[in-house]
Amino acid sequence: MITTLGEAAAMTTTQPTAAPQIEVRDFDFYYGQAKVLHGISLDVPARQVTALIGPSGCGKSTFIRSINRMNDIIPDARGEGLIAIDGEDIYGPGTDVVELRRRVGMVFQKSNPFPKSIYDNVAYGLRIGGTRNRRELNETVERSLHRAALWDEVKDRLHDSALALSGGQQQRLCIARALAVDPEIVLMDEPASALDPIATTKIEELIWELKENYTIIIVTHNMQQAARVSDRTAFFMLGKLVEYGDTKTIFMNPKEKMTEDYVTGRFG
Repeated sequence: MITTLGEAAAMTTTQPTAAPQIEVRDFDFYYGQAKVLHGISLDVPARQVTALIGPSGCGKSTFIRSINRMNDIIPDARGEGLIAIDGEDIYGPGTDVVELRRRVGMVFQKSNPFPKSIYDNVAYGLRIGGTRNRRELNETVERSLHRAALWDEVKDRLHDSALALSGGQQQRLCIARALAVDPEIVLMDEPASALDPIATTKIEELIWELKENYTIIIVTHNMQQAARVSDRTAFFMLGKLVEYGDTKTIFMNPKEKMTEDYVTGRFG
């Protein structure tokens, strides 16, 4: 049977979506008196890549950092509303924030390896968590470097300084460090913005592979990157969620005029 493009598109849009792992309802965020996120509501499916796009200052990074409460370290910052992971309100009074940040790993825009060996960078979170067994550490370091597509490049120099790696390798090392503590969700805040095109391609390929085991949310200013790596895309503007849906729809047939103007380059 020959399927037309139109039929294929219809079949794609009617496929059931994965159950949400992250639920956000009417979430506001404040820095002091300044309200920077306004009533954000969305569901993030498990084991998919969700991209957050929008112009600088639109609230993307504030939102992604709210998901593992990294914003808590900022004085007078506070969130209101619901963010739930697997049905549990992460802003609830009984939340163990340390455990939350183990479950929800973070990779930042600028690679930030510690001034330690490659091995010690990956093992750091495990040791902080109390792991001392050398065999367990060795196995986890190797597994994490494999998952970050870095093992073959560094396996013979694990005890060399991480600072001697290239920028792209350092970023993959930071991804390996995040994966070592076995998170369920990985947040990436513009992880390739400081990298050259070859290193960027490796990061994008890695993101696509990692979604088999992790739920990934990526902030990116690069719309082509969002289109390449993500299953779903959320467009933010002035602290508000303008539109959210499957990536093909957002880029090819958005519902909102503002979304169309942004993804076609008319502003931003």
